[in-house]
Amino acid sequence: MDSSLPLVLDRTGSGPLHLQLAEQFRAAIRDGRLQAGHRLPSTRDLAKELVVSRSVAQAAYDQLHAEGWIAGRTGSGTYVADVVPLQPVLRSPARAPEPAGKQLLTLRPGIPYVSTTVDAGWRRAWREVSIQPPARGYDHPAGLPALRAAVAEHVGRVRGIACGPENVLITDGTSHGLRLLLSVTRQAGDRIAMEDPGFVTAVTAARQHGLQVVDIPVDEDGLLVSELGPDLSAVYVTPSHQYPLGGRLPVARRNELIRWARRTGATLIEDDYDSEFRYDVAPLPALAQLDLDRVVHLGTLSKVLSPALRLGWLVASPEVVNRLAAYREEVGDWPGWPMQAAFLAMLRDGYLDQVIRRSRHLYAERRNHTCAVLAPYGQIVGQDAGLHITLLLPNTDDGAVAARARAAGVAVAPLSEYRRSTPGPPGLVIGYATPTDEDLLKALDVLVEVLRP
Repeated sequence: MDSSLPLVLDRTGSGPLHLQLAEQFRAAIRDGRLQAGHRLPSTRDLAKELVVSRSVAQAAYDQLHAEGWIAGRTGSGTYVADVVPLQPVLRSPARAPEPAGKQLLTLRPGIPYVSTTVDAGWRRAWREVSIQPPARGYDHPAGLPALRAAVAEHVGRVRGIACGPENVLITDGTSHGLRLLLSVTRQAGDRIAMEDPGFVTAVTAARQHGLQVVDIPVDEDGLLVSELGPDLSAVYVTPSHQYPLGGRLPVARRNELIRWARRTGATLIEDDYDSEFRYDVAPLPALAQLDLDRVVHLGTLSKVLSPALRLGWLVASPEVVNRLAAYREEVGDWPGWPMQAAFLAMLRDGYLDQVIRRSRHLYAERRNHTCAVLAPYGQIVGQDAGLHITLLLPNTDDGAVAARARAAGVAVAPLSEYRRSTPGPPGLVIGYATPTDEDLLKALDVLVEVLRP
């Protein structure tokens, strides 16, 4: 054995001796101390030099041989195999975490307030899950049958959609449901209309599926249906609370959109964004209640309970649901049983309704305060619903304002982040749901200082 290769075994508990020995040989081969073709000592000689049993040396060689590091030659001995060492990956140094004193306060939109305390309804749901045996096989790819029935009842009661469990598919949330739908029902090159400004993640999903995104402007009421051309295969729309400007699509324009879809054969993809939280009137009926053959409705728990739950639903015709379920069965992509079972318990127990009522009251107070503080600095739109307002700031570089706010300790989204080709005034999209009451007051004070000049 090459005397320049020291081998040291730790007998005090650093792992089995044969694995220690094998790792030292691996390291020597990786760093080039042992070259391809180098003859290794016999197991008898190796065991004698290290003062171990021959079985230790033999087990180490067996391990290295199984992994392909060494090879035996009949009647000749054991040699290092022809293994080209990998070059180490050059990694950029990790960015140091921000000091505690520099912790950002977030006014980014779309994230609800999540309390640090656990309430009784949450505990009841998970207690119910904990006493149930898990499913003996894979779940139905469309979701737990009982949960699909409960969601159908829920969206019928609160969103006015007449549907049954055959119309419901359980998803990991709105973005997941959209990606499933695009994967199964659209082809590369199809043209899909998207609101501009609009939901960036939806645009990204469409482009990643090879679709041509057609930007459609919006006004204070939402999507301009008159701008839709006849060659579109789908339209993605947020009719209950246009994201991010906050318009709500009036009945006449909804009817016009349905008539256009029936005439062209296009699919309407309804993202039911923020529909639970209206502060002026009751939540508006869903677009899907007008024609479930032409509309696919997407809902989520992300804005009600937490984005971390990764759970939502898709409501569509049985034909579409069956196609999506068949695709998911092929790829194995659907939510796990424990979360579905917990969601079912929350619906049956009335916990979801309770959270929505409680949150609506909390967010209404925060909305009122946010509007009162920021009204002197721009035009506020979209304040009648949802978890954010939009502050229009004409003749302003909203990206620069957002950068100054971040430097002062507050994360806020510039409106230009949501625009693509349709011109419009700059501004800030300001979420008031996420922080604690105390942090919201601090963040608004900082934002006022940034806007005041």
